[in-house]
Amino acid sequence: TEPGADRYEHYVIKAFSGDESLSTFAWEELASGLAAVWARENTREAIFEAMQKKETYATTGTRITLRFFGGWNYGADDVFRPDAVEIGYNMGVPMGGDLPKPPEGKSAPVFMVGAMKDPWSGNLDRIQIVKGWIDANGERQERIYDVVCADRGINDKGSCEKPIGSTVDEANATYLNNIGDAELRTVWTDPDFDADRPAVYYARVLEIPTPTWQAYDAQYYGTKMPDQVPLSHQERAYTSPIWYTP
Repeated sequence: TEPGADRYEHYVIKAFSGDESLSTFAWEELASGLAAVWARENTREAIFEAMQKKETYATTGTRITLRFFGGWNYGADDVFRPDAVEIGYNMGVPMGGDLPKPPEGKSAPVFMVGAMKDPWSGNLDRIQIVKGWIDANGERQERIYDVVCADRGINDKGSCEKPIGSTVDEANATYLNNIGDAELRTVWTDPDFDADRPAVYYARVLEIPTPTWQAYDAQYYGTKMPDQVPLSHQERAYTSPIWYTP
């Protein structure tokens, strides 16, 4: 949709039935997202090789840098070492990979994850690992773990102790980067792992709240958005998953 004071109310999908509750409007859409590929070099061959290995991640439009590795032997300090990426490859698999069978004496997979903020966007709020698995009844299950949180710890339920808060001034479409961190990283072990059940893990990074494009439009054109239109949100990045098969 071209910029304009009323573009938020344009149709993206208009319901044929005439029932407006089934239509999708521009204000319900995000700005364009981005896809990233971890290729060994900037060539066509290397980029396609990385895509075939599924070593890719996506964002809602922000340029977060994100690494995610899974294995059985990462140490708590490995993610902070200058050769952390080399350790990630040598001792495990990257995003998009398949975990090997657990070695003798290892009862749960260990994941190494790190992210750096987009220099022109909000600081980072948290990193999450989203786990999916098949339970004993053959049903799909999902759980979200907060694995590292900016400016606060993690409670015994696996969640950030409190929300990050917000500095967004919705009326002026501004925010401050005085909360959150420029970089987050950690090593996390699945506390609920069952070696007999298939599982899948992906990492997700959330920025602190920032104004939406609707807020910028409202400020620029001097319009008032309807109450249902969001004026702040949390941009994010999310990786290809790492798979475990018994």
